[in-house]
Amino acid sequence: MNYQDAWPSGLPIGDGWVRPAAEADVIFPYDGSAVMPAPVGDAALAARAIEEALAVAPAMAALPSHARRRALMAAHDALAARREEVESLLVLETGKPLVDCRVEVARTLVTLVTAAEEVARLHGETVPLDLLPAGEGLVGFWTRRPIGVVVGITGFNYPLLLAAHKIAPAVAAGCPVIVKPAPATPLATLWLVHLLRESGALPPAAVQLVTGDVEVGRTLVEDRRIGAVSFTGSAAAGHAIARNAAPTKVLLELGSNAALVVAADADLEAAADAVVRGGYYASGQACISVQRVLVEEPVAAEFQALLAARMKDVVVGDPRLPDTRVAPLIDPAASDRVLDWIASSGAEVLTGGVRDGRAIAPTLLAGVPDGAAAWDEEIFGPVVCVRQVPDLEAAFAAVNASRYGLHASVFTRSLATAFAAIERIEAGGVVVNEVPGFRADNMPYGGVKDSGIGREGPRFAIEELTVTRMAIIRP
Repeated sequence: MNYQDAWPSGLPIGDGWVRPAAEADVIFPYDGSAVMPAPVGDAALAARAIEEALAVAPAMAALPSHARRRALMAAHDALAARREEVESLLVLETGKPLVDCRVEVARTLVTLVTAAEEVARLHGETVPLDLLPAGEGLVGFWTRRPIGVVVGITGFNYPLLLAAHKIAPAVAAGCPVIVKPAPATPLATLWLVHLLRESGALPPAAVQLVTGDVEVGRTLVEDRRIGAVSFTGSAAAGHAIARNAAPTKVLLELGSNAALVVAADADLEAAADAVVRGGYYASGQACISVQRVLVEEPVAAEFQALLAARMKDVVVGDPRLPDTRVAPLIDPAASDRVLDWIASSGAEVLTGGVRDGRAIAPTLLAGVPDGAAAWDEEIFGPVVCVRQVPDLEAAFAAVNASRYGLHASVFTRSLATAFAAIERIEAGGVVVNEVPGFRADNMPYGGVKDSGIGREGPRFAIEELTVTRMAIIRP
């Protein structure tokens, strides 16, 4: 289809759509062909979007609950009606396999519905002020109020879903939101913003989108009138945003190098399936994909053999085909970096480690040492590192030695081991007998250490994007 017919031309700024001076082609990573031209904004348009958002903030804060809920449900229904078209667009702009883009759209729909449902739960409580004698006779209660204008900045790997996790909670909370998608992947996010503006339930300027470079981002986050900045991306970029935005509230989801622990009593077949399923989805371009596997010594050889046998089933190819699991990364520079990390790791390459057309063959590394980027950092490619450890004590210590802490998982038949992992692993989520990449969009999601601060999931993001207002009354 002609995706340019799916939304108006230009950028949704203010009450209309503004055509910027520049455009740039969105590139299909599989073959380098142009998908369609996308508008490219600049700092002046970002500044204009801020002024429009500030102007509409009082009306957005006063918007009744039924209108905010209706906007989110209308966007959900409109997206559901065209989900196959959106899935196809996501494949083209991200290069992600179709199976993963289908999951992304399904999860986006859940996120919109969940945010709509949370509108009804946005309330406060009474407070017994007479715990002190001075409070006798006083009536106290608190409510939640919108934090103000929200800036949402998203990564390229799940552009629609990440945008939904910024936009939907902001709308539910009564906050105007300006979203900045990754330069390589603006199209599906433009579509989502268009659907929300078309709902008729919101002032159009309540949801805006600006594309562009680092200057656009800096203009958005450095304005002291912004209520909150929510960012998903690399740790380095997140740290820079936090510095530039201070003292504005910042929510950061910064990725990880997720670990999966295989205990000696684990179901090894299930654990091997999980590593393959969780390590190579989205071509490894997911912040909680399996990157580090720690296997107890008594079962290490058997587990590694099971893992190697499954690698032939990971289909590499055209992301538009339903059987494909690994496709080219977002751009050639990303592929070059991943291959450099493999080459410099000093590891034994069990499978992969080379190009397969424009893609990187699914890669399994053994014996990656501490200090190697492939072990220490987020590789964001189809690479899994396997390490043998003497016992669970060493496994948990290795998991926690990372500067990241988003999700980790453990495979075991022991309830004691499961609860030890939950208690001792330093991460935002600990998953037992499932991939660390499991995420339900209604749960609190976020990390510790360099994996970020704050929590997503509509209920929890709405709490982050509101402030309590205390009312104290002497009748």
